[in-house]
Amino acid sequence: MVPPLYKRRRSRRITMMTVAVIVLSVAVWSGGFYRFAQQTIPNHVIDSQTRTDAIVVLTGGSGRLDVGLELLIGDYAKRMFISGVYQGIDVNQILQMFRENPGGLASRVEVGNAIDTHENAWETARWAMRENIGSIRLVTAAYHMPRSLLEFRYRMPDVLLIPHPIFPEHVKENWWVWPGTTWLVTKEYNKYLVVWLRQQIILSWVNLKQLFDD
Repeated sequence: MVPPLYKRRRSRRITMMTVAVIVLSVAVWSGGFYRFAQQTIPNHVIDSQTRTDAIVVLTGGSGRLDVGLELLIGDYAKRMFISGVYQGIDVNQILQMFRENPGGLASRVEVGNAIDTHENAWETARWAMRENIGSIRLVTAAYHMPRSLLEFRYRMPDVLLIPHPIFPEHVKENWWVWPGTTWLVTKEYNKYLVVWLRQQIILSWVNLKQLFDD
């Protein structure tokens, strides 16, 4: 039995609207991804001179601790907080792994044990409040920096954050030529979007609640 004409037309309209939504979503995602990969991910250290109250290193990638220790030794800050260290690892063990003198640096370094970027921001915010930290030089991989700044600025709106990206060798600058780098940047962009959306929803809920309370 052939469906009535109005049902066929309604079905076509629904199909066309669904296709339009999918095409628009893909276009928006693709445009945002290109901007993220080409403009949002830093390609150099913008401010390499300013001294801060502390250096914060987010573990999880090669080279981050090396750079953090070099900055600390270079007196870019008096303190360093390493967020994301495995439980049971202490400062002396970390410094010995990097052949630095524990006696000279141990008193200037503290560690946390966050398991992801969200927790990195939480535990760093608590540490910064406890230690009265007003400015931070944030050390992490360049591709990870945009999401880290989102999380940190949300948790520490009154703390000055100076990004200090590092550039792992396995992450290629011309990402579109290297499937591994393309996949890494794609995953990071999706995570970035999730964090941004979560924060927007929370802020919208807070503003709406305030509006009704007033």
